[in-house]
Amino acid sequence: LMNYWLVKSDPETYSWNDLVRDKKTSWDGIRNYAARNHLKNMKEGDKLLVYHSGGESEVVGLAHVTKEFFHDPTAAPSEDWVTIELQADRSLSQSVTLKEIKLHPVLKNMVLVKISRLSVSPVTKEEYELILSLGE
Repeated sequence: LMNYWLVKSDPETYSWNDLVRDKKTSWDGIRNYAARNHLKNMKEGDKLLVYHSGGESEVVGLAHVTKEFFHDPTAAPSEDWVTIELQADRSLSQSVTLKEIKLHPVLKNMVLVKISRLSVSPVTKEEYELILSLGE
């Protein structure tokens, strides 16, 4: 069963263009318990919406999980923080802004909107497909 997720990054820290350039990356540095639990639930092949937080606040690209959770190398060995590896798939033709998401009757209930600080959040298949269609 495939699952869908949204992962956030400040473009100044690590942008979509960085991921496209690197092709794959480890999604490390997550220091939130709820976000960590989501990382632990990700399976290889799960689909990801890549979201720029900060100034832009928009979904910019699509990626997928290439390696399930492992110890986050940016954390101390004794700490239980994890990361996943993900790979860029493609850019959206046009980004889907947080403003558009909040105004959409289906998308306004996304975890992204309800728990706005969460850097990794689950997305329903319906939400994922809707954002895809808005981004085409």
